[in-house]
Amino acid sequence: MSTVAAWVRETADSQGLPFLIIDKVSAQVVAYDRQGRLLGAAPALLGLARGDISPPGIGQRPLSAITPEDRITPAGRFLAATGENLGGKAILWIDYDAALSLHPVITTRAADRRLQRLATTTADDNRISYGCVNVPVKFFDEIVQPAFKGTVSVVYILPEVRSLAEVFFTAPRAVTSASGRAVKP
Repeated sequence: MSTVAAWVRETADSQGLPFLIIDKVSAQVVAYDRQGRLLGAAPALLGLARGDISPPGIGQRPLSAITPEDRITPAGRFLAATGENLGGKAILWIDYDAALSLHPVITTRAADRRLQRLATTTADDNRISYGCVNVPVKFFDEIVQPAFKGTVSVVYILPEVRSLAEVFFTAPRAVTSASGRAVKP
């Protein structure tokens, strides 16, 4: 994660926007301000399946049609913005078309033990979501909301299968969608 943060600062890849780095291997989210200064870090819950590219059309499927092997948190560089989900709750849209977001942990299903998973010291039990990134409520309310509300931001989701060079350090730079396709910023 520190390699990507240093690269973002050295190359000004975030273009003066606040940014997040999400490390799927360690199940961590780290937030930075416009100058690349650390704002805070938190554990995260991620997609159940391992992989770096979401299946085509994932954002148009109902949750009931998303199989366990398709529940991937994709790797890449995304332009993100705060907004609301269908229930009117605040979220950070990472890739709206792919229905990929970062939001406060959802605790409606007690059997999922999401709060307990966030509290463990290992990342082994942090794979449970449909692909979205769940963070502690306090981190979302005190770090993400104030730093990212009302502005576009950049989210870097580190790969777990592909290499960092393949995902980030190649030219020309492109913003990607969750499907791995290049999109216009």
